[in-house]
Amino acid sequence: MKNEVLTALQNRRSCRSYEDRQPDPAALEAVVNAALWAPSGMGRQSTVIVVVQDPATVRKLSAMNAAVMGRDGDPFYGAPCVAVVLVDRTVSTCVEDGSLAMGNLLNAAESVGLSGCWIHRAREMFDSPEGKALLNEWGVPNAENLMGVGNCILGYAAPGGKKPAAPRREGRVVYVK
Repeated sequence: MKNEVLTALQNRRSCRSYEDRQPDPAALEAVVNAALWAPSGMGRQSTVIVVVQDPATVRKLSAMNAAVMGRDGDPFYGAPCVAVVLVDRTVSTCVEDGSLAMGNLLNAAESVGLSGCWIHRAREMFDSPEGKALLNEWGVPNAENLMGVGNCILGYAAPGGKKPAAPRREGRVVYVK
């Protein structure tokens, strides 16, 4: 059975080159809203999302992420928008909750004509003194208990920014009846 949701999931690819323009506000709101509806352990909704569109702050976050890797360059691939996914580390399912929110962000982006990519190292970024200071500067509630799960970069794919899908590997599903 094929439907629009499955088609969007099959077309979604990580984007590694972006146009220099912000996402449409309605599209961005739809994407963030999809993340808020991600499943969470026991319905605790431990995920917090910080949407960063200020170019200087996006560059700062990119530099922090690169520093975690011990490299220069832009690990955010020129994306104009970053949705930082944070979770309450006191919740036992926090990493899983944040991962589901990241998945919803990426899949929803594809469904509204945006592109995205999961950029890791958010934990290291926001466990650092600089990251904790940013959370406080931004007025993020419960900042002292938050842990980064991922940075979802968002925007419009530049030409060549997305590679074609690789074939799906066989033998990854086992049915027990």
